[in-house]
Amino acid sequence: MDIENKVRDLIESVITENGYTIDSISYVKEGSLYFLRVVIDKVGIIDVEDCVTVSRLINPILDENDPIEDDNYILDVCSKEGSE
Repeated sequence: MDIENKVRDLIESVITENGYTIDSISYVKEGSLYFLRVVIDKVGIIDVEDCVTVSRLINPILDENDPIEDDNYILDVCSKEGSE
């Protein structure tokens, strides 16, 4: 199973329980840094506080389960509009 699907399996339920949906998940290298980018959506407008809320919800889950064992990465939770 690839990293994106592992992450989705870990975090999707907590995200949907809180009124959000996952638009996409990607694990990418930009320059020398790796990013785990989780693009979220919901009914209405997504603002920075929504991204912070989701980040706080999923960060402990990712820390506990460590789906990306070999690399350090930056968790980037953003809105669909902000990722285009």
